[in-house]
Formats: sequence, structure tokens, C-alpha cells
Amino acid sequence: MRAFLLYLILLPICGLGANPKVKKNIPAANIAVTVLPDRPDSLFAAGQYALAFSGYKQQVWQQRRASPELLLKMAYAQQQLGHYPATLLYLSMAQARQPSVRTWQQMASLAAQHRLVGYPNTWQQELRVQAQRYYYPGLQALLAGAVVGAVVLLLRGSRRGPWVGYAAYVALLAAYLHWLRPAPAGVVARAGAALMAGPGAGAAWLSTAALGDRLPVLGRSDIWYRVQWQQRVAFVRAADLLVVE
Repeated sequence: MRAFLLYLILLPICGLGANPKVKKNIPAANIAVTVLPDRPDSLFAAGQYALAFSGYKQQVWQQRRASPELLLKMAYAQQQLGHYPATLLYLSMAQARQPSVRTWQQMASLAAQHRLVGYPNTWQQELRVQAQRYYYPGLQALLAGAVVGAVVLLLRGSRRGPWVGYAAYVALLAAYLHWLRPAPAGVVARAGAALMAGPGAGAAWLSTAALGDRLPVLGRSDIWYRVQWQQRVAFVRAADLLVVE
């Protein structure tokens, strides 16, 4: 998955669409300049977001990794350039690596401006984001507790009572895994992406997704992703969806 995400970062974002009303005030002499690895932050601070973004992509290629901080800078650069779908993509990638209520609020605010779906701005969602932030440390602690508890019960030869309590603990662990595990989601990467009732062009057409919509991914069938849309299952072409979680 990490290699796939890096591949997405290095792809041109032209497919996500640019706002033709935004003018990039970049001197022509700077367009052909190769950005040095140590210059993107300086260009970013100077407001040269197009060149800074190009430099950040070079850093990703050389370092073979993308930190949440770097992804947030790339998202900000795209936002300043008027590319809101690309902004949502990089914000989503940063959120997948390091869940943050603030990042989610930025995504929800941007989505509300463009009337996109899949970005609930509720206290329940914020609570879920906070839980996901500590999901893996909490999972490790619960698993360690399960192992220690089982060993202690076996060594002591405990009877039914303690084992009932241990069973309740395991049930709690199962609920933790089911309800709080990070769920994959995708950002619609093509305007006019069709949502179908089945995994085929001959299936019934349900609706059209907007560029930047966020859809929970339930699985994949050949070239189609099975997604959740308006409390029902729909299918969208894999080429039209960028899975970022």
C-alpha cells in the first residue's frame, strides 16, 4: 500500500483538475529551473507554491517516503494554486498516516465549500478520528493484556469465573477491532464518475460522483471498486477512484 501511495504522489495531478480561473504569478524564467532538494521549503515560504510542490515531489522520489508534514505542505500548495481535489487527496493521505481532528476539519470545510459528500463534520466523527489516532497503540496494549491474562489463567488453573471475565475482555477486543479499525476510502479523481448498481458497464446507473467526493471502499471486483453510497452499495471504476486509506 505504501508503494502504491507513493506512486500516486508522483503521478501528475492533472487528472484531478485545476481551476482555470487561478493565475499562477510565476516568472517565466523560473519555470525551467530544476528545484534543488534543499530549496522547496524556501520556495514554499516565499509563496512559490508551484515550484515548491515540484520540489516536494522530488524529495518524495529521492527519499521514498512521504511524512504527514510533507503531505500537508503539498496539500497547502495545491490549495493555494486552486486545485481543491488535489488538496483533498493530500489531506486524506496525511490523515491516513496521522489522524488529526484539525486535518479532518480542514477537509470537511473544503468539502462543504464545494458541496462534496463523504466528509461529515460532526462530533461523532471527531471522536472517531481521536480514537483512530491511538488505534494501534491501544490495539497493542489490548493484545498484550489478552496474552498475559491467558497465561496467568492457565498457570493458576483458574475455574469458570475468571475465564468468563477473560471472555468478556476478548469480546471487548473484538469490538475494538471491528468498530475502530481504519477503513479504506477513496477520493473520486474524475469528474462525472459513474456510480453503478453492479460491477459492469451494463449494470443500472445510480448516480454521478463529483470530483473530490470521498467514498468508503468495501472491496474490489476486477476493475471496479465496491463502495458505500447513500447507505447502499455502489460500484465505481478503479480508474476513477484513488484509494488513500
